[in-house]
Amino acid sequence: MATIRRVAIAVLTAALACLPLALSQAQPAAFSDAERRRIISHGPWPPAPVRDPSNRVSGQPAAIDLGERLFFDRGLSGDGGMACDWCHTPSLDWTDAFARGVGKQAVDRNTPTLWNVGFNRWFGWSGAHDSLWAQSVRPLLEPREMASSAQRIAERVRADSDLACRYERVFGQPPAFMDDEAVLIATGKALAAFQETLVSGRTPFDDFRDALARNDHDAMRRYPDDARRGLGIFVGKGNCSVCHVGPLFTNGEFADIGIPFFLARGGVDPGRHEGIRHVRGDRFNLLGIYNDENDAGGTTRLRTRHVELQHRNFGEFKVPALRNVARTAPYMHNGTLADLRAVVRHYSELNEDRLHADGERILKPLRLDGAEIDDVIAFLKTLSDDASPFRRRTSPVDPLCR
Repeated sequence: MATIRRVAIAVLTAALACLPLALSQAQPAAFSDAERRRIISHGPWPPAPVRDPSNRVSGQPAAIDLGERLFFDRGLSGDGGMACDWCHTPSLDWTDAFARGVGKQAVDRNTPTLWNVGFNRWFGWSGAHDSLWAQSVRPLLEPREMASSAQRIAERVRADSDLACRYERVFGQPPAFMDDEAVLIATGKALAAFQETLVSGRTPFDDFRDALARNDHDAMRRYPDDARRGLGIFVGKGNCSVCHVGPLFTNGEFADIGIPFFLARGGVDPGRHEGIRHVRGDRFNLLGIYNDENDAGGTTRLRTRHVELQHRNFGEFKVPALRNVARTAPYMHNGTLADLRAVVRHYSELNEDRLHADGERILKPLRLDGAEIDDVIAFLKTLSDDASPFRRRTSPVDPLCR
């Protein structure tokens, strides 16, 4: 009898020892077929480089070089005191860590990161611009930001022999032969060419996603259990992947998610409603003369030609991409949510009365418990890369262009 008991205990002990391995091997199967498809749809990463047909210098090395120099050039601002990196600081993941941006004055919205900005369809929290080059011009001219002018920018580019030489290499003629507005737009296009290179790196999520796609259980086990549970909530009962879809984790559109849109200085922020009005009336939009796409009926113009103003657009703001999201606090269009926990709790405790009657009916309070909130945060953290800090490829001491 004692021998039988010892054998039984040994068998039970061996079975218990194997249990964690069995559970970890079985865990990937916890995703339904639909959830598995949603997870796989968030890749692969990185995507192929994009070229903007509306910007003839998009992707050109000389334009990228010029754009980087202009990005860090304080001489473009009205008083010569700030450059684009004032608000989009490389060491802060191309944002500024403030709730609302601060240029010459404080502005009304949070400064969005520039990570992966070249893949966007609309630009800014309200989508007030339909190209990255037009968006790049906006803060240059905005009185509360860089407070410059077309004349000031053109004079700066013409007066600096190195910039003027590089400009001619990129655009085919000296800035002295072009009017102020043409130089302004060319500056925006060079800035856009540089920003298109700001593509985030691979993340732990990408490794898990790829392992799931090829059914590699050994590789899947390297993904943390709490992140896996959080991912399950994200693509499952959280329904987050309806808006945060695809490799960028955004549908590129706009939504009302119940964040108040009152301005610090009084009044309200109309959001997408104002953005549509602006983009349709903007002389620098893709329907205008500065679009470099050869075909007047081309694809770049379609979205602007057909965008329609609707009442429900009031108070809608851009659905942000989530790559590197753990490093770009604070969150929302007005920076009112300080950290990821506040964001997840917002969706968990969502006040549906704040939503438009004809707004985002897909949103319901998630009612997550504390452990589930922790799991979702753990997942969101796996969307950040561990790439080396940005290092400038250009320098003021580089040999002068001749």
